[in-house]
Amino acid sequence: MVDWNDWRSFLSVARSGSTLAAARTLRVSQTTVARRVAALEEALGLSLFERRPAGYVLTTAGADLVPHAERVEEAALAAETHGKALRRGASGTVRITAEEIFSAALLAPHLLELRDTWPEIRIEIDNAIGLRDLASGEADIALRSVAEPGGSGIVGRRVARDDWTLYCSASYAERRGVPGSIEALKDHVIVGGGGGQLAREYGAWIDAAGLTDRVTIEQGSASGLLSAVRTGLGIAALPCIVADSLPDLIRCLPPPEENRYMWLLTHERVRHQPAVRAVIDFLYERLTAHARGLEHRCAA
Repeated sequence: MVDWNDWRSFLSVARSGSTLAAARTLRVSQTTVARRVAALEEALGLSLFERRPAGYVLTTAGADLVPHAERVEEAALAAETHGKALRRGASGTVRITAEEIFSAALLAPHLLELRDTWPEIRIEIDNAIGLRDLASGEADIALRSVAEPGGSGIVGRRVARDDWTLYCSASYAERRGVPGSIEALKDHVIVGGGGGQLAREYGAWIDAAGLTDRVTIEQGSASGLLSAVRTGLGIAALPCIVADSLPDLIRCLPPPEENRYMWLLTHERVRHQPAVRAVIDFLYERLTAHARGLEHRCAA
């Protein structure tokens, strides 16, 4: 039987393209990663990578095995997390606050597994646009986009970059093409709005780019922007961590260099409560795996 750690090394090299990067991720030596990949190839009787000077490139067989290995990874993570939950006796209510678009796209797909793993934990989702005060107990966990978490007693784990850029649907691209520059956007339909601080920042960018007269509709939330783009109404700014996972959407421009990240935040007052700790650990594992999968697909 193949050792699970061999599969872990295989996936990490497949995602990063090198044994050195994989070793850093797995916190083992580069020699260990290379040895485990070689052991997996020997056990399967397959060549999984082409060794090139620039790094490791998946063979056809290796690429075919990636989704199967990812399912093994998901099962192993679920078993590990469930075991931790059983040891801690996690139960009670955990309140999570997140913008609606992140709640729908990043949290909702995992709620069934979360419920199956911890049937004694009751989850409350708050999609308020305004920031909930973790210090005063308005929420236990926040999925929030910031450069660095701030506030007395706020602690967290960084999930992934939170880049935003402009997207259109495949159907829109067929009708009107994909703009290759800011200037080209003046010949396209722009969807504005987004609600709250996003609407203000996005609106200021639209105005500075001279695109105000191209805005045909204002959406009241980020999820409204996503819906408008997917129906082919026009082009809008969307979070890459959401939009890149949707095959019907196309990036119009590369995202700007911004120091913004997705964080799972809580307050030190509740961080060690078994239910809160269990939910944060669960979401961190699932969301970081989602982000790594997007990096792998975008690099392919």
